[in-house]
Amino acid sequence: MTRKTHYVVGGEYADTGFTAIAHGKVLESHGPFGEKEAYDYWRTITGRTVDNALVRYTIQDETDAELAVWYVVGGEFADSSFTRMAEGRPLEIYGPFSRQDAMNRWRAITGRTVDNALARYTVEHQGEMDLRRLAGG
Repeated sequence: MTRKTHYVVGGEYADTGFTAIAHGKVLESHGPFGEKEAYDYWRTITGRTVDNALVRYTIQDETDAELAVWYVVGGEFADSSFTRMAEGRPLEIYGPFSRQDAMNRWRAITGRTVDNALARYTVEHQGEMDLRRLAGG
């Protein structure tokens, strides 16, 4: 029997097209949940943000057989060694995504940051992601 894993994904977006996260915000991912728990969490979090038209959350699911959790990780670094974040800049983590969705998000982010030589983003598999290395810690 195939079991589904569910995530509640979203946050505050730049506009009502809901394609780009607002400046200074990160895409949130909550879970994994079972189906009912994901729906209950979605109702709770959307209830808290109902007054902001730029906030949107959706429920995403993947079957166990398809479960490959990918993230887009990066941000603005202190220098071109890309070993520590610029002062006051957080490590940005977007996801979880399917591999294709992670690649699409990576393309969107790198397209917006192409003029910043100190901005760097990578697509990382959850099992291979080393946040301490990426954060310079």
